[in-house]
Amino acid sequence: MFEQLKKDILQQIESVNDLQQLEKLRVALLGKKGTITEQVKSIGKLPIQERPAAGRVLNELKEEIQRALEVKREELMKIEAEKLSKKMWVDITLPGIRRRVGHRHPIMKTLEEIEIIFVSMGFKVVEGPEIEDSWHNFDALNTPEWHPARDEHDSFYLDSFLLRTHTSPVQVRTMLSAQPPIAIISPGRVYRRDYDATHLPMFTQVEGLYVDENVSVAHLKYTLEKFAQQIFGSERRIRLRPSFFPFTEPSFEVDVSCGVCGGKGCQACGYSGWLEILGAGMVHPNVFRNVGYDPEKWTGFAFGMGVERITMLKYNIKDMRDFIRNDKRFLENF
Repeated sequence: MFEQLKKDILQQIESVNDLQQLEKLRVALLGKKGTITEQVKSIGKLPIQERPAAGRVLNELKEEIQRALEVKREELMKIEAEKLSKKMWVDITLPGIRRRVGHRHPIMKTLEEIEIIFVSMGFKVVEGPEIEDSWHNFDALNTPEWHPARDEHDSFYLDSFLLRTHTSPVQVRTMLSAQPPIAIISPGRVYRRDYDATHLPMFTQVEGLYVDENVSVAHLKYTLEKFAQQIFGSERRIRLRPSFFPFTEPSFEVDVSCGVCGGKGCQACGYSGWLEILGAGMVHPNVFRNVGYDPEKWTGFAFGMGVERITMLKYNIKDMRDFIRNDKRFLENF
């Protein structure tokens, strides 16, 4: 009777495939209500002379089952360990996961290059506040109250102040605190209500001012042509087109010859051979009067450029909004 029971139990143990099933089988065999436990309890029902032999056989069976369970448990644990090892295995010869990083922003690279060029010409870099009052931002620069640039749909107003629309107020502050000769550039962020492929509500501008005796348009053109050749290439030329700005007279739009076609005309330059890069002109006498300079004695030129515009032309970038999209793939190009 016990031999068949032993055979059946050992077969059950051998057929188990995982540790959870093995534990359930152990409880079913040796638990408080297990098969072997019930058999031990039934010894009391046997005749007195048969009880010792039956007890000895059941104890041996119990010990053999415990050994079989332990062997099976170790076997299953080894299998589980091998499975886990394969799952967790790492090929240490494979390259590690690299964290993608961008590069220095193209606007900052261009801005630094612009500053180096003008500093090499003897200009000083001067900065000023981004929140301005209307006098420094408009009135002192000969921009009357009726001028469209002062409308709320063009500028960001903060009660009686506004976010500066250009860095020209830095020029005003410099002239109010110093006497000519003056040669400065004023880089910084400026703010206007624009947002499309070629305009941003916040962008970077560099404006320049040179004031001395007997300054002429020739000085302006020479300075800007040297700048264009250093930033775009020694073969580039510039031209001045008549324009209008309240704070300069005469005023000019400044174009640089197309780097794609060499000024012959192509799709990149709209078949004109030229690309607009900045605005410039001779400082208006009213601006000098507003800062206490004698316009009969002093003359000067001023210019202003958008760094984003220069960067787009320099690196052939089509959409200005790429500068603020935080796309590392874009930054990796620089």
